[in-house]
Amino acid sequence: MSDYTTTDYDEIKDLLEYPEKLSENLDFINEDTADVKVSKDPIEKVVFQDRAKKAIRKIAQNRGHLLMVGKPGTGKSLLAQMFEKVLDDSVGDLLRPVDSIVAYTGKDNNHVRFAYANPEIIDQKIDQVNKQITSASECVEEFSLQDQTDHIIKIKKILFILALISIAGGFFIPQLFILTGLTGIGVIFMLIQENSNKVQEKIQRENQNKTNNVVKQYSDMIPEILFDPRKEKKLMINVSEPSFQNMKGGFRHDPYQSGKLRTPIHKRVFLGAHAKAPVIYIDELKTLISSGYISNLLEIMQSKKYILEGGRHSGSGAADRSENYLNAQNIIIACCNHDTLGFIQKEGDGAFLSRIEDKGEVIQMESDVPETPDTVKQVASYVKQEIINFGRDLKATWEEVIDKEGYQGVKKRCETIFGKELPSDYILKEREFSKNAVAEIVKELRCRSQDQKFCCMLRPINGIIKSAQFEAIMENSKLVRQKHVKQALIDHLSLEGAMTEDIIRHKKNLKKYICSLTDSIGYVVGLAVYTSGASARMFGQPLSIRCQINSEGPDTVIAPGKLGDIAKAAAQNVRASIKKQLQKTGLKYSGYEMHIDYIQAHGGVEGDSASMAVDIGLISDFIGTPVNLKYGITGSLTGDIILSVGGVTEKVRSIMDLDLGMEGVCIPWQNKTDIEPLLVNTESVYIIRDEIPGVRIFRSEGKKDPFDIYFCKTKYNVYNIMLGLLYGEIEAGILSRCKSDIERASA
Repeated sequence: MSDYTTTDYDEIKDLLEYPEKLSENLDFINEDTADVKVSKDPIEKVVFQDRAKKAIRKIAQNRGHLLMVGKPGTGKSLLAQMFEKVLDDSVGDLLRPVDSIVAYTGKDNNHVRFAYANPEIIDQKIDQVNKQITSASECVEEFSLQDQTDHIIKIKKILFILALISIAGGFFIPQLFILTGLTGIGVIFMLIQENSNKVQEKIQRENQNKTNNVVKQYSDMIPEILFDPRKEKKLMINVSEPSFQNMKGGFRHDPYQSGKLRTPIHKRVFLGAHAKAPVIYIDELKTLISSGYISNLLEIMQSKKYILEGGRHSGSGAADRSENYLNAQNIIIACCNHDTLGFIQKEGDGAFLSRIEDKGEVIQMESDVPETPDTVKQVASYVKQEIINFGRDLKATWEEVIDKEGYQGVKKRCETIFGKELPSDYILKEREFSKNAVAEIVKELRCRSQDQKFCCMLRPINGIIKSAQFEAIMENSKLVRQKHVKQALIDHLSLEGAMTEDIIRHKKNLKKYICSLTDSIGYVVGLAVYTSGASARMFGQPLSIRCQINSEGPDTVIAPGKLGDIAKAAAQNVRASIKKQLQKTGLKYSGYEMHIDYIQAHGGVEGDSASMAVDIGLISDFIGTPVNLKYGITGSLTGDIILSVGGVTEKVRSIMDLDLGMEGVCIPWQNKTDIEPLLVNTESVYIIRDEIPGVRIFRSEGKKDPFDIYFCKTKYNVYNIMLGLLYGEIEAGILSRCKSDIERASA
């Protein structure tokens, strides 16, 4: 009885229509993206995230909170930015603060008070106080006895000169010595008067300094404007690392701390995001937990006000606090990844999530969305947005050169960059994408997901679009074409991708080496996949596996390295098949030692996608039939049924490389739609082999270099393709080996 029905065959034939359906879904593009419209609604610029966009519009209306949970690159930050723009355009005038926040000294040097008032009134009051203080300081003239002192010094000099003259004349007229005595006494008296004036002047100036200190004290009492709504108009503050200082505010260190130079407390205070911003965007919620601030945030979200304190540290400002509350009516927009969500659920029994849901929503960002005509249009719109952004970046970079030197100046500079002469009509500007180039982006998004879905991690695609733009610019192509996108995919690899490319090259050489030295019995080419955490891009690679069953030895499974659990599960399935055949004939199971080796898989193998490969390798060795090593295999084996696995698109694409010498692959029936992206921009036909349906893809033009993909429901379908044996032949081979082993053991 066949495993397949007429409907199954029709479903495989329908797969070949995918390229035509994709072309129809892109019919709104004439030749390029020039006519593609970008929504004027900022929120609609975020593609694929319909549920999050709907929620964020609700939040904008009721001023609730929002927590977005999802993988990096799914649009959380962009959605928050668009949310700010929509809020600003709609109710920004209602949310934006209208009062200034001023601080002034409290009951003592360690306390401060806050007041909210109209900024113009605050300015008037402070100007009045400043004028009065200035006037008072100007009225205080510096005390001086300089005029009297100058007069005394003048008389002193005259008397001193007369004394010198009388001394000289006394030698001739002795009576003049009497005048010398009198003038000397006068000089001494004048000197005493001069010193007396200086002492009096010093005393008076010290008394006057006390008056100046009083003026300074009045100056220190002037309130400090901490927030002016006329100057700080930003509706949302982005806090990447929440802490007491940047969320609540605090008190700056006073280097003087004592004496008359001490800085008043209200001049050392600074405000945080709670007091200044109607909307607070916390980019990475994990830091909220690590900083220990989450309990404070919960309290503020509930009470909508808080007391400003100096903090837990010692030193200046530790004992400072406010006497009254600061208002904190904030909308909290936060983002986190799935690993952080677990911490938040445990923290305070999910108190933060409860507070968010009380007046808001917790949104799960889509990691992938089904491919539909609407989502295809969203992809085209997204590509158009990135074209516009790329053009804006080019203009910002070259605007000064264009203004001064024109595009000819840009051309000369680019010739120096490229190291070659460029065409006379070369212009450094953004290029539109051709229809086929957009289809290539659609194909890539499909390859990074499965089950006919698009991957929603779009940030890495930005780099591919820009790289494709530069490829077209370097060729001076009028459009970004399919070949430019393909080259960008090769060049724009993540770190994981570059490392995986090296591994793939090694695996290719390893596979060729093994095939040249073995009889292919017990050897099988499995398929593995590595997923980049940063870009979500998957990288397939061939996985050589060696299996062996020994009839003499303990009844056990030996799998070296980190492969034990996976290999044992597949081996147990083979052991169950052997026992099943023996039960049919009444023969006794004698036990087998099974060896499984994932050749040079030093990092280990995770998942059960290699279980079908292990099964066929063990069966091959058990019945002595070689495996067709020009075919790869992936699938999760449960009993006789093959179940779906992940990364099939990239696994198949990895072994379609002509250098590897592979001719086909067997994949689970449930993964059939995952080969649809591989049919884009290629020639393909429907094939069938011993009732097993498949698709043949031609890797070169002119229907050359065929590659066959078979969709298998049971392990016997795989045996047929890779061992060339039917169900009865497999059973007969197992039974023959068992009888031979029993006879040898009893001899």
